[in-house]
Amino acid sequence: MSSSISNNMRSPTESCPRRSHRIPPRVLLLGLLGLSLILEAQPTGRLRPRDRARDVLLTTTQGDIRLRLSNATPLHRDNFIQLVRSDFYQGVLFHRVIQSFMIQAGDPRTRSAGTKSPGRTDSAYTLPAEIRPELFHRRGALAAARMGDDVNPAKASSGTQFYIVQGRVFTPASLDSVQTFRLRGRTLPADHRGVYMSQGGAPHLDQNYTVFGAVVEGMDTVDRIAAVQTSGKSGGDKPINEVRILSVKMVRRRE
Repeated sequence: MSSSISNNMRSPTESCPRRSHRIPPRVLLLGLLGLSLILEAQPTGRLRPRDRARDVLLTTTQGDIRLRLSNATPLHRDNFIQLVRSDFYQGVLFHRVIQSFMIQAGDPRTRSAGTKSPGRTDSAYTLPAEIRPELFHRRGALAAARMGDDVNPAKASSGTQFYIVQGRVFTPASLDSVQTFRLRGRTLPADHRGVYMSQGGAPHLDQNYTVFGAVVEGMDTVDRIAAVQTSGKSGGDKPINEVRILSVKMVRRRE
């Protein structure tokens, strides 16, 4: 999978000249700004055990999306709940949108207008991968973005950035091609192939990114977001007109 989903651009570093022991004001300011981003990104919401049996309701400028988190990925589940309860995602944009593939959000810098390269640097913290064979990239899957394998061989997840799969429907021949050329010969389970042929998804991502939940209501909203006009690949697939998360909260499940 292309590292463009996973924010593979490295951040530049700046060092203090050796001839002086004083810290230049610009470097000091950058350090303080960096520290503030780290502190902002850390989840501060109190985790209540009952929230683990609730859903997450995202209200966006295109409609509502209801998410259910997986108990098979407890680190990602609890981290996401804490971010929700601290209102971390309120005002954040869906900054990368590719129709028939996925929609991505979670960069806190997108709360402000004029962000030039949203999602191009990872969050201030990561989570260990929780890749489970039973959780795959079917249509509606909720998964964690990450940096690419060249700098992140352990496949650690971004602490805040996530994506929702829209995907497309595959034929048996196209799935065979994915297995050969994208999964390097790894065979998809028969039941997963059946889902990809009937409902769709993004099978080339399987076992490379942590899937930690799924959409249970609101795929029509996902489809509307995925259909918006974007800047295209050369412009980072950024929506021309902002698609913003207006609010996010824990809600009771509808059984």
